[in-house]
Amino acid sequence: MCGYGRVMDAQPAAVEGGPLVVLEQVNKHFGELHVLQDINLTVNRGEVVIVIGPSGSGKSTLCRSINRLETIDDGTITIDGEELPAEGRPLARLRADVGMVFQSFNLFAHKTILENVTLGPIKVRGTSKAQARSEAMTLLERVGVANQADKYPAQLSGGQQQRVAIARSLAMKPKVMLFDEPTSALDPEMINEVLDVMADLAKDGMTMIVVTHEMGFARKAANRVVFMADGAIVEQATPEEFFTNPQSDRAKDFLSKILTH
Repeated sequence: MCGYGRVMDAQPAAVEGGPLVVLEQVNKHFGELHVLQDINLTVNRGEVVIVIGPSGSGKSTLCRSINRLETIDDGTITIDGEELPAEGRPLARLRADVGMVFQSFNLFAHKTILENVTLGPIKVRGTSKAQARSEAMTLLERVGVANQADKYPAQLSGGQQQRVAIARSLAMKPKVMLFDEPTSALDPEMINEVLDVMADLAKDGMTMIVVTHEMGFARKAANRVVFMADGAIVEQATPEEFFTNPQSDRAKDFLSKILTH
């Protein structure tokens, strides 16, 4: 994998399709805390939307609500025109269309890298073992860890494990990929190898919603930046507009703190 220069050159693919993920008037409370406040957000097919904002602004809760890892109090979330089911098989089926990559890699420690990637397609999609293995090796090659296929997660670096987690999500052939601060648990030298993989996905037209603190990546890979604070979407714009001319005082304050360090 190349270094940060490659990420900085990444250009997101042109957005082609109509709405894929739609949130309307979504609210969520944790006790007295109103963590998502009347959220309205539409993400189009092939779009890369990067969500940024201060800690506690509701970014991760927003991300986790899109595949119902967090239940919402009211409002609607639809994926490809279908409202998120509450539970059971319909939810499992819809979740299979939504890839999710977390801060922690969540790989199965007792399974090899190859087994981690083939498990979902075999169990959920009904893919044959031979086909799942072939497709998994292609994906592991794509993320640069094919030579680690027979190892166990503990034998890999954090950056390698996170790239495996991305391959595992891609193996399900999702319609959209959610990334919840995928580099925050990594050592600095490992961050770029994961961002490179994500930048390639963006160029290839994968629909992505990314919660991140990596502003260089946001600037170069996003079609749109969504800025959240205190549970609300404060503003959204192209990266160029947002980083050079933020409209709200909240965004100006946030950028002045992070871009001067």
